[in-house]
Amino acid sequence: MIKTSSEGHKNLSINDIPVTTITDEPTTLGALGGKALLVVNVASKCGLTPQYTGLEKLQERYADKGFSVVGFPCNQFAGQEPGTAEEIQTFCSTTYGVSFPLFAKIDVNGEARHPLYTELTQTQDAEGEAGDVKWNFEKFLISTHGEVIGRFRPQTEPEDEAIVKAIEAALPA
Repeated sequence: MIKTSSEGHKNLSINDIPVTTITDEPTTLGALGGKALLVVNVASKCGLTPQYTGLEKLQERYADKGFSVVGFPCNQFAGQEPGTAEEIQTFCSTTYGVSFPLFAKIDVNGEARHPLYTELTQTQDAEGEAGDVKWNFEKFLISTHGEVIGRFRPQTEPEDEAIVKAIEAALPA
């Protein structure tokens, strides 16, 4: 949880952290309506970029059941997301048919790490390791209540059985 010090202390969930859409609109993940979310740092020029296909399949399969993939473009790994917001949107929609929400390009590691990723990276993966994002396409599963309930490293394909089971368990009743 994040503690802020305006008028005392107030706990914010992941869903309350300010983010910006790829069209430069301020919002929060909570604005997505209390869905289970798979947060992914994405890149257009990465060897793992074909994972967009699997991410879109998850979106199509579970969107009407209270789930959404959310993509955060990141250029921190070998400069593999150099495009503008418009270029990223065009690439994702024309190349992979992406229908899930994309957000403004952010840093996921280092001094300029976005507050969302400050929280996400505290979560351990299946091997018990927390800390920095390893590469593009690292995945974090967030419950409908804004709790981080799973972390999957970049090489784990979106449609991997572990991710699918975790998503299905996180769907609203």
